[in-house]
Amino acid sequence: MTRPLATLPKAHLHLHFTGAMRHPTLVELAAERRIHLPEALAAAWPPRLSGTDERGWFRFQRLYDIARSVLTDEPALFRLLRETAQDEKADGSGWLEIQVDPSGYAGRFGGLTPTVELVLAAAGAASAATGVGIGVIIAANRTKHPLEARTLARLAGQYAGRGVIGFGLSSDERRGAAHEFAAAFRIAARAGLLLTPHGGELAGPASVRSCLDDLRAHRIGHGVAAAADRELIKRLAGSGITLEVCPTSNVALGVAARPADVPLRTLLEAGVPVALGADDPLLFGSRLNAQYEIARNVHGLDDTEIAELARMSVRGSAAPPGTAARLLAGIDAWLAAPSR
Repeated sequence: MTRPLATLPKAHLHLHFTGAMRHPTLVELAAERRIHLPEALAAAWPPRLSGTDERGWFRFQRLYDIARSVLTDEPALFRLLRETAQDEKADGSGWLEIQVDPSGYAGRFGGLTPTVELVLAAAGAASAATGVGIGVIIAANRTKHPLEARTLARLAGQYAGRGVIGFGLSSDERRGAAHEFAAAFRIAARAGLLLTPHGGELAGPASVRSCLDDLRAHRIGHGVAAAADRELIKRLAGSGITLEVCPTSNVALGVAARPADVPLRTLLEAGVPVALGADDPLLFGSRLNAQYEIARNVHGLDDTEIAELARMSVRGSAAPPGTAARLLAGIDAWLAAPSR
């Protein structure tokens, strides 16, 4: 017998802003704004995706951009974060770190700074309504010029301690070498922000190593390619660098052929901290608890191991000390309760 995963307290560290939207909300907002959705986002949801080649990644990015186009006003942004926080609460998540590239929304909300302030206001309202703590990670796009990343890093630093907790680097790592963004990450580091770039998703172990050496990452989005490099795994474990592993996303984008091929056990048995994430539920069709179900039902983790996964998500987060302590105590209580 097992304990219900929805009552397991946890933190969610890998979730993108537009990708957090509920599918019915996307369809409704598109209809209100008379925005045509392709069948893959409307009738055939979730879409069939692949990121293993340039054409597949382009399709993924195109669908994401179409989804983002429905977020045209403040009520839509507030709704997205309110519903996201509701979904997090239903999954037992008491702390969410949501990643946003404000340059993708700045044109419709008056610029980068107004966009960040709007996102922070929406996050605060969602947190107050649900009790789920929310920290914002401002992320640069590695397919754009590194100078844009520096601008975003400075902007993130201005809001450090005011809702922004980290600085990231997203999109296809095959199209932007990490070392080109080192200056931006130095700016973010001086502001005391958590450094959490993507790496080791569509590229190999060298991508993870570059996040460590060139960007001084505190945490790495995905990072599963590290499992193929024994020395790199030892380094991650020894440094306590948390990997944000997203099983459903890995399969959908072709990083792994099936859930069993996601190297979760390999990483855990080597002592690498892992925080499970849903990445983009809008495009991949499942949220946080589904990732824990994969850990349990596919990788065979028992409740003691599942509880430790949840603890690692909290320990790897930027949650305030009081929030972290409450979640960790809740995890202990979950494990102490009788299974059913």
